[in-house]
Amino acid sequence: MGEFLPDEGDRLPDIAPGNSARRIVLAGNAGPEFWPVFVSSPENRDGRPDPLDRWSRRVGAACAKELGGRVVFPFDGPPFPPFLAWAARTGRVHVSPISMAIHADFGLWHAYRFALLLPDPPTRKYIPKVILSPCSDCPDQPCLSACPVEAFDAGRYDVNACVDHVRSPVGTACRSAGCAARRACPFQKERVYEPIQASFHMNAFLRSR
Repeated sequence: MGEFLPDEGDRLPDIAPGNSARRIVLAGNAGPEFWPVFVSSPENRDGRPDPLDRWSRRVGAACAKELGGRVVFPFDGPPFPPFLAWAARTGRVHVSPISMAIHADFGLWHAYRFALLLPDPPTRKYIPKVILSPCSDCPDQPCLSACPVEAFDAGRYDVNACVDHVRSPVGTACRSAGCAARRACPFQKERVYEPIQASFHMNAFLRSR
């Protein structure tokens, strides 16, 4: 989903003693294609808590082992790794008007599952290509007016208003199909999550509050 070169200020753990990371690759899911893969996984079917985090640990660890690197997860913490700041450094992600990260290829329909700290630099000179935010060509910005409780009004995110609405009887649409403001985004509409996946993520969000 993107990569960048770390610098001394990142304070990353070594891959191994004396072996520092020279490249960071962000990995995650985008669009509805991931959901059948996760649903058929042993983590989803064993009835234990946090199936998606455990899936991420298994897959991330396998990738790191194969590539001779180290894996870092967004749920490792506190302190938690700055995945959104890392995403911005890839040049492919921007902050949308509703404060969600919007990806140049995947829109609002993506999530980061792990980062790979790799010992090998890019095979060619690395110059991150900064891609213009998709929101810059969206004059109407329907995402800003789609929230039933105006949780994104005035350039801020009122998380309490959002949570109270989604948990209430009138919040069924957001709870079962995902955030209304997110669904209003016209960019990469073909990557919108299916309702069952959107509901899974929304319920995980509610459990975290």
